[in-house]
This record gives sequence, C-alpha cells and structure tokens, in this order.
Amino acid sequence: MPEIVELLASPVHRFEGRPSDGPAPAPPGELVPEIRVRAGLGITGDRYFNHPAHRDASVTVIAGESLPPGAGLTRVRRNILVTGIAVDDLVGSVLSLDSGSGPVLLRARRRANPCAWMDVTVGPGAFRALRGKGGIRCVPLNDGVLRVGPVVVAVLEDQASSG
Repeated sequence: MPEIVELLASPVHRFEGRPSDGPAPAPPGELVPEIRVRAGLGITGDRYFNHPAHRDASVTVIAGESLPPGAGLTRVRRNILVTGIAVDDLVGSVLSLDSGSGPVLLRARRRANPCAWMDVTVGPGAFRALRGKGGIRCVPLNDGVLRVGPVVVAVLEDQASSG
C-alpha cells in the first residue's frame, strides 16, 4: 500500500553557497507529522509558501525507492516522501493524495532535478544517481491536510494541460 513516509515544512533554505561548505543547520521541527497545503500557495510554514518564484512548484514529492537506505527529506530537501508511487512518471498529471482528511490535489508541473548538494547531503554519486529520479515539483490545486502514514492515491489527467 502506498504510504507517506515523511513530511518536511522548513522555514529556512539550508542549501546556499557552495556544497563543499556544507548545509546550514536544520531548524528544529522541520520534519512534521502533518502539513497544511493551500491552493496555489504551497505548504503553510514552508520556505516557499506564497513565494512568487515558486508558485508553480511550491510542493515537492519524491519516491523513497529513489533514495539510498537512511536518506530522507532533510537530506534531499523535498516536502513529501512517499513509497509505492512512481512520482517521476507523473509530470503533466494531477496527483491526488488522501491520508484521511480528503484528497489533496497536486499538479505535477516539472521534475525536481537534483543538484550538486546531493553528493554532500546524501552521499558521493547521489547527484548523478538521482537524475530522472529526483521527484516532482507541484502546484497545489486545493486546500487540505496530509499526514504521515497510509495514503490513497489517484492519478488524474491534468485538465489545465489538455485541450
């Protein structure tokens, strides 16, 4: 069964400067048991919430199957870590996730390409290994809540992209 493994809502951007300098320290509480998603705005409390440059990509989703054992959201800086969902194949679709409070609809706009930081935070070779498997950048289409645990998944045609 598909599952939401981790959720991250971080108020700070930790990957600035040169990867060789290492990331900034993680703020306490950035891994959370639930997130509140707002249509067109992102995740409440996250660094990209209502950020103009990230409105079409304010929520990121990555598949746990793409990561080495022990690597989680604090290392890859995505918002939603799932298992049992081939998220990298969903660009151009709408992903519906329902963890018990109703579906949250996420339009998968583009790939979340890895960067050189992955070799520092995940491990040597991760930048290359995550190419094509770095997750997706999404725009939320409705308000809702997502929680860690089992999730009901549906993939819908993106009506905004068709016709």
